[in-house]
Amino acid sequence: MAGLKTIIALSFVLAIGFLLVILSAALYKQYLTLLVVATYVVAPLPNFICGRAANQDDFMESSGSGLVDFGRFLTGFLVVMGIALPALLAHCALIQYPAMVMAIIGGLLIYGTIISFTMFFQETEEF
Repeated sequence: MAGLKTIIALSFVLAIGFLLVILSAALYKQYLTLLVVATYVVAPLPNFICGRAANQDDFMESSGSGLVDFGRFLTGFLVVMGIALPALLAHCALIQYPAMVMAIIGGLLIYGTIISFTMFFQETEEF
């Protein structure tokens, strides 16, 4: 059971992640790094949607696993894109390398916090 300390700690880490991404855009006046926030906020959605849309049957474990795997693939793609996009922008000289590092670290903190929130506050099903 997650308590108040868990919520406060995760909120603090989320705020640090957003601060790093916003500072990477504001300090270097290159606002393309804000795309990382959108990428990491959208990243858990395919996994959630495909997990809910899969047919959960008690008798057949393999039913709907293709849809779940597709959701995991899209989530993985978006997480890798959140790391690769700032690297690509820095390589093309559209942003500076310190902005790239700040955007990647901030984005990973944001995504890690979102995943931690879902893990700590996931409801268990009882039959």
